[in-house]
Amino acid sequence: MTSILQQQAADLFNITLTDAQSAAFDTLTTELAEWNEKMNLTAITEPDAVRVRHYLDSLSVATVVDLQDQHVIDVGTGAGFPGLPLAMAFPGLTVTLNEATGKKLKYIEHVVSALGLSNVKTLHARAEEAGQQTRHRAKYDLVLARAVARLPALLEYLLPLAKVGGAVIAMKGSTAFIEADDSGEALRVLGGELKDIIPIRLPEMEYDHQLVIVEKVKKTPGAYPRKPGTPTREPLME
Repeated sequence: MTSILQQQAADLFNITLTDAQSAAFDTLTTELAEWNEKMNLTAITEPDAVRVRHYLDSLSVATVVDLQDQHVIDVGTGAGFPGLPLAMAFPGLTVTLNEATGKKLKYIEHVVSALGLSNVKTLHARAEEAGQQTRHRAKYDLVLARAVARLPALLEYLLPLAKVGGAVIAMKGSTAFIEADDSGEALRVLGGELKDIIPIRLPEMEYDHQLVIVEKVKKTPGAYPRKPGTPTREPLME
């Protein structure tokens, strides 16, 4: 029997989830609720809300970018979104889940093991630190973030990790266009170019989510990202 997630993923995003993948998402829902009782992972734990606001929201990235055989990093992944559902739905991806909070990373490593996800790696570091590490800087085809920081600061976390020719996708709400307007200086300095802002309407949601798509068009200067905390305190703005 086709699950609601399978049906909605197909109808909304043209994503085919197997019965085994659907069962894995059910397992993740259970693990998320159980671990959330021990630590603050998410305010969203009711299964129907998890399906829409975590799983479908994460999978919406597939509507705007080719996810075949890509190296992806999810910066500030928190409870694993959007990177974990993408890794589950697209086994050909290689996904790095970056998180600075050790307790959250412990949960992520547990569910990655429980789900048998061989295409997921974890990275315990501040985004500013990761962006200066040789093994991560300019190594990713796609760099993702959801609800981490305002775009002028967020771009300093994300663009150093992207290859030239790669892309950054920031998952935003109603402030996406205002934040993009404030990001001209950050784009210029960091080597990015705003390509599009795509609205995503999810079931039972009263407002659109926005996917802010930025192309990495030139190398990010070595001075960026700056020291931890600096991008948020002193964002690159004109």
